[in-house]
Amino acid sequence: MTTVDDTAVASVRDLRVTFATDGDPVRAVTGISLEAHSGEVLAIVGESGSGKTVTANTLLGLLPETATLSGAVVIRGRDGGETDVVHASHAQLQEMRGRDAAMVFQEPSTALNPVFTVGFQIAEGLQAHERLSKAEAKARAVDILRKVGIPDPEKRVDDYPHQFSGGQKQRVVIAMALVLDAKLIIADEPTTALDVTVQAEILELLRACRDDFGATIVLITHNMGVVADLADRVIVMYRGDIVEQAPVHELFANPQQEYTKQLLAAVPHVGRGKSSTQNPATPAPTEPPAGSLVVAQKVQIGYPGRFGAAGVIAVKGVDFWIGPGEVLGLVGESGSGKTTIGRAMVGLTEVLGGSLEVLGLEMKGVKPRQLARIRPDVGFVFQDPATSFNPLLTIAECIAEPLVVHRRGLSAQAARKRVDELLDAVHLPTSYGDRYPHELSGGQRQRASLARALALNPKLLIADEPTSALDVSVQARVLELFAELQREFGFASLFISHDLAVVDEVADRVIVLRQGEIREQGTTVQVLTTPKDDYTKRLLASLPVPDPVEQAARRAVWQATRPV
Repeated sequence: MTTVDDTAVASVRDLRVTFATDGDPVRAVTGISLEAHSGEVLAIVGESGSGKTVTANTLLGLLPETATLSGAVVIRGRDGGETDVVHASHAQLQEMRGRDAAMVFQEPSTALNPVFTVGFQIAEGLQAHERLSKAEAKARAVDILRKVGIPDPEKRVDDYPHQFSGGQKQRVVIAMALVLDAKLIIADEPTTALDVTVQAEILELLRACRDDFGATIVLITHNMGVVADLADRVIVMYRGDIVEQAPVHELFANPQQEYTKQLLAAVPHVGRGKSSTQNPATPAPTEPPAGSLVVAQKVQIGYPGRFGAAGVIAVKGVDFWIGPGEVLGLVGESGSGKTTIGRAMVGLTEVLGGSLEVLGLEMKGVKPRQLARIRPDVGFVFQDPATSFNPLLTIAECIAEPLVVHRRGLSAQAARKRVDELLDAVHLPTSYGDRYPHELSGGQRQRASLARALALNPKLLIADEPTSALDVSVQARVLELFAELQREFGFASLFISHDLAVVDEVADRVIVLRQGEIREQGTTVQVLTTPKDDYTKRLLASLPVPDPVEQAARRAVWQATRPV
């Protein structure tokens, strides 16, 4: 590990950031001071709205014109030069970005330009700061792609962003940050949307950025497991202010502030959910019980090919079931077929072989008219409620939509009483029904999404990654709400997630899926505490836990099970 010294690569003094709005000004940061020292990973944590991303964007001068800044923000480069971000000109900021400080954005798909090759985009940054020929810039791009672990970089340098997986795209973005040897790297939620195995690889790469490249990393995250895995020092922010800061081991072992304690307590942990209430000696059922709502036998699910090309079989002959009132957790990496199964259960993806019965209806060869019969009995909670709500409708109108479509209410106005009951059930004030989706926070939108899914009292609820983009404290409240509603309404559920700790909070049984095949299934306690399959063991070892000491031991296990 690179030795941390007292040299401040980034210094912030009494920073205040205010955004002008149509209403009252919004004070996003209210007078914070911090330093990022050479060779350390400084984690800034907090819920949405705490000011952590605003602070990160300030370090690179990336705030919009509506922002007003005061205080001092100084970035020091490798050559000893300093940039005062608050007072720097546009040209000075352009010179500093990439050379002295670089950003790894949360969503690599939006950070990369889809119409240019990744090699061109890496070379573009090089040529902006150094006098290089196209051939020299491309050679440097190939070299940095090799260093961040992109296989066959001589060929991949000419590929476009859509030809890379999510984890590879994040590696490309990290390569863009490293190519100019920036001393400061700001990583804004770099692993939020990634599978646990891919997340573990990206964390290992960020660790190499510090140890091998000598970079200082400012890590913005709400994942306390990631903090325990990677950080040297932690700053906790709440409503624009720093409430606590300490070395990582000290913060986790002995948090001082109540808010920090609540943040740590909200983190889901394998072994503390449903698995802690189950008897590991109780054998898992091997046959679907009477009255099962979903029964799959050797089911194959896929997508037809275009223009005569062969189709893709995403799910390859699996057997599973969901019993009455049961929550079945479905876990696996991206591309494993999890969402494909959920979509097939509502007729959105074609069943190509075998049998898939949902509420007594065979989905192979099902006709739209037949689907209409079961759709009122199946609710669907999407991963991103912001894109599943119509932005032109109020929350009440969005929740009332199923009632109107299935003629349970004559209009959104006539259904308002039922909507208010649903809002009350998901612990949202009924007045929120008159707001629009963009006026709610992520957690509030997800609650409203649950309310809409429950509008018709479904017998079966499909939840597709419903908490993956939420802060830990918001995630904890949504999971508690899900469990409470499931007990109250008694619906059965397919709960899809790549986070095994989240699945442990709600699932009675767990299926581990990989590349369209079931690798392991059983009760939650059996699969998550005594896994038999090597792939399940690798998934569990990849999951960071909010304890630096335990996480260091788990990292060693993960590195031992890591495929060469």
